[in-house]
Amino acid sequence: MMNIRKRRLVALVALFGSVALSVSACAPPAAPPPYASDAAPMAAPAMPESAARAPAQSAAGETVDQALQPRLIIRTADLTIVVKDTQAQMDALAKLAEEFGGFVVSSSTSRVRDNALQGYITLRVDAARFDEAMNRIRSLAVEVRNENVRGEDVTAEYVDLDARLKNLEATEAQLQKILEQAVTTEDVLAVYRELTEIRGRIEQIKGRMKYLSQSAALATISVTLIPDALAQPLQVGGWRPEGVAREAFEALIATLQGLASLFIWLVIVVLPVLLILAIPIVLLVLLIRRARRSKKAEAAKTS
Repeated sequence: MMNIRKRRLVALVALFGSVALSVSACAPPAAPPPYASDAAPMAAPAMPESAARAPAQSAAGETVDQALQPRLIIRTADLTIVVKDTQAQMDALAKLAEEFGGFVVSSSTSRVRDNALQGYITLRVDAARFDEAMNRIRSLAVEVRNENVRGEDVTAEYVDLDARLKNLEATEAQLQKILEQAVTTEDVLAVYRELTEIRGRIEQIKGRMKYLSQSAALATISVTLIPDALAQPLQVGGWRPEGVAREAFEALIATLQGLASLFIWLVIVVLPVLLILAIPIVLLVLLIRRARRSKKAEAAKTS
């Protein structure tokens, strides 16, 4: 009787393990925390209540209304702006991030031509105020050189992860019941191994879901700041290289135009005139050659 019970227990453990592995085999790996900053450590926002109610196929096969799941959009933007004072605008952007419920992910400055200060900063801001934040950043600029905005819809992935999570949690609960019925050390270890595997996959999926939720809650904006002095045309002692280059290019165009005009004149005017002049000369040469051949022929007959 003990052997039969043991075999049944092992078979159940193997069954639940195979089902759990098949359900979560395609689960994506857990992503690292979205962003972190030494200056402003990230406080993970709580999981939205609506996200916690994400529609999914439950373990009992009941389908939840998917209309309850709001769209999860990860928004990112890259801007290159020209500013009068790089350091002052870097400080203004850092304050802007805090004002819009976010933080500075990273920032750096470097000295470039003529010792001008160029800056790079990446912000996280409340996604609900993304457009407002973008307008504020534009207002800090003398000129917006480049702007690129992207959005990634991760709603389908989030819903799929939620369905897998529910199935794995149901499997974990069943294995817990089996563990309570285990008698021998071998049975306990077998069930414990399965529980450990299931728990690892559950934490992996929860981590990915948290990453997607937080990434959608906070938009990312990367800004490159170019000093206004660096954006101006290069001029040394009244000499402007771009002006000289333009003059040289204009001279090249004029030269090519002159050559093209000369070629057209040669083909249309000079070539026909040369042909007209060459015809009499050619006829004269032919007549002279014929006369010489005739004289040679007569001289040969007389001799």
